[in-house]
Amino acid sequence: VKCERLLDARDVGDNEKMAQALWDEASSLISVTENHPFLVAMVDGTLPVENFRYYVIQDALYLKDFADCLRRLGDNANVDPKESKRLHDLAKGAEEDEMALHRGFFDKWGIDATNAEAMPNTVLYTSYMIRIVATKCHAEGLAVLLPCFWVYMHVGKCMLKLREDLGDSVKRPPAYDAWIDMYAGDEFERDVKDYIAMCDNAAKNADESTLKSMREHFMMSCKLEHMFWDQANDLMKWPDIVAESCEGDKDK
Repeated sequence: VKCERLLDARDVGDNEKMAQALWDEASSLISVTENHPFLVAMVDGTLPVENFRYYVIQDALYLKDFADCLRRLGDNANVDPKESKRLHDLAKGAEEDEMALHRGFFDKWGIDATNAEAMPNTVLYTSYMIRIVATKCHAEGLAVLLPCFWVYMHVGKCMLKLREDLGDSVKRPPAYDAWIDMYAGDEFERDVKDYIAMCDNAAKNADESTLKSMREHFMMSCKLEHMFWDQANDLMKWPDIVAESCEGDKDK
């Protein structure tokens, strides 16, 4: 399924269009991600619930750190008070709106993520974004979190289009439809547009070194978004290094 560009940063206002440049540079990767087997299987109803459950648990762990990063950005020095408030609101939205969706799934399954273990690509993604937000400038911090907003909205709208094309020919668990509805929805799109505008605004006064770093962080987070769905598709686990070492010794 090929999904057309569903939001152009040129739609958000008159700021410099750094965000659009980031998106365009990553377009080949995003085109692959929008057709990720995990996402397509959600829409065509073939994704095993076990894989979706795995994803939701890992995403709940991710969102906790993502919300913390948004608050850190909102607390940065010299951030416009309105932008600071919006960043804190977005953090609250990640914790309340998105996590409310997850908690609904958890209630149905009779589980929670309290004692869940973060899997390898979850650790890789969260540790990277936390490092950038905590140690780099505000503009770089904004760039590293942008794919979580924009890529999710983009694939959500691609999935919505595929769902409409398939019509009643397939059946899928209601949880899959709820996920699609959230990330393809108007409220989430408003959040994405606001965040894009912040990135463009931060880029206006950034030097060339910072702009280069913003490109690097955006591309890396796009890769990590894709790998996050790889992880759920494969039900990735941490290797049992000790057991594997023992098995290797037996073979000698």
